[in-house]
Amino acid sequence: MNARLEQDLTQLNDLLAAAQQFSADLLSRVDELPASIAMPEQAEALLPQDGAGAIATLNRFREQYGPYLAAGAGPRYWGFVTGGVTPAALAGDWLASAIDMNAADKGGAAFNIEIEALQLARQLFGLPDTFAGSFVSGATMSNFTGLAVARQWLGRQQGKDIGQQGLGVLHDVRVLSCVPHSSVPKCLSMLGIGRDALVKIPALPLRESVNIAALESWLETHKDQPVIYVASAGTVNTTDFDDIAALAALKERYNFWLHIDAAFGGFAACSPKYAHLLKGWEAADSITIDAHKWMNVPYDAAMIFCRYPDLQAETFKNVGAAYLGDPAKDFNFIHHVPENSRRLRALPAWYSLLAYGRQGYKEMVEDNIRQAKLLGSLIDDSPHFMLLSPVNLCVACFTLNLQQEELAAATARFLEVMATRGIAFMTPTVYKDMPAIRAAIVNWRTTEDDVRKTWQEMEDVVISNRFLVADS
Repeated sequence: MNARLEQDLTQLNDLLAAAQQFSADLLSRVDELPASIAMPEQAEALLPQDGAGAIATLNRFREQYGPYLAAGAGPRYWGFVTGGVTPAALAGDWLASAIDMNAADKGGAAFNIEIEALQLARQLFGLPDTFAGSFVSGATMSNFTGLAVARQWLGRQQGKDIGQQGLGVLHDVRVLSCVPHSSVPKCLSMLGIGRDALVKIPALPLRESVNIAALESWLETHKDQPVIYVASAGTVNTTDFDDIAALAALKERYNFWLHIDAAFGGFAACSPKYAHLLKGWEAADSITIDAHKWMNVPYDAAMIFCRYPDLQAETFKNVGAAYLGDPAKDFNFIHHVPENSRRLRALPAWYSLLAYGRQGYKEMVEDNIRQAKLLGSLIDDSPHFMLLSPVNLCVACFTLNLQQEELAAATARFLEVMATRGIAFMTPTVYKDMPAIRAAIVNWRTTEDDVRKTWQEMEDVVISNRFLVADS
């Protein structure tokens, strides 16, 4: 055995204790840490001939990167839709690394943990057991999986097996959507369908929700053509929802695959106040839900739910590998998702779902929505900002109260100053051709005090930077 490995093995308890102490110290300060920290450019890394050992490497990590570890899991990180890690999910994630089980091992605990975690998740979301679930790395891979199965379904409508024969046998593929997430055209590119296959259906006035009449008109004009429709259950900018019940009614008259991108909007199901936004989603063919968003488990984890496991197996099955089992006889997740090597992503979710239950997630979701609505009301009442859309769920989309020609420079400057000062972090966006700012609140740690603290910072940044245009 290598000497350094042998040394680390004998000091394993000390190493784990040191890593635990570092993590505990970081998390104890996460409320005060800057939400964003810029790191200077690093010199080119050189691989050592002889390793330093694990404890010395932890010390180097602390010195080199510790000062630049921002509070991405903190209560005022409102950039990407990132849930903070719940205590239970953190424990589950550490156990997943310690156990280091391949989730494809059907005979072991890992397989059964994933089965149970998916059962719990279906109950949380109110989805029927007809939806088979699987864990994947994130919403992009979940959308990829759902659209890959939809592609297989399109082939079946034309009497073809795309998994066996290839995409070349498909004709005139069309994927419809109104305001799709950027991962959707990315997935179409990866799937060989191509971004040009995406057809944008108009939205309702002043909304990011599909105009059902316009969609029905398109479907009626192409009545003999099976297509895929990607519904939004929580758009990026305004968390708007397509009318899923109306889409379900259209499915009874037209031949299309309904994939619902509910990456974070699916968590509306946790609250009786907002579950109506998902009415009818049990009619979907596939559903994306992201766990490292509002479920607040560590990166990376998402789920794909699909009603056609046979089509999934046609798409993703392994052939010619006896050691992986017969996909025609034995269910295994590796025959239903892109990855064969699969980390036990289900364990942090399982741990968190059991630790906090239905009531815990109800309160988490409703707290965050109340906080986002508070931020929206503060923005709406301010002379410095302009709310661009009602706060539908957990995102406030707004801009500075300036002339449009000033907005691009001003919003960029505003976000730059906010990031440098570090109290809160938000991201730029564009809404209806207007440069804008997006604050997404899905962290279990966030409180009303965090909203008010961030609001004071926003007001101060505006006032102290005058018009927020560079060189003004």
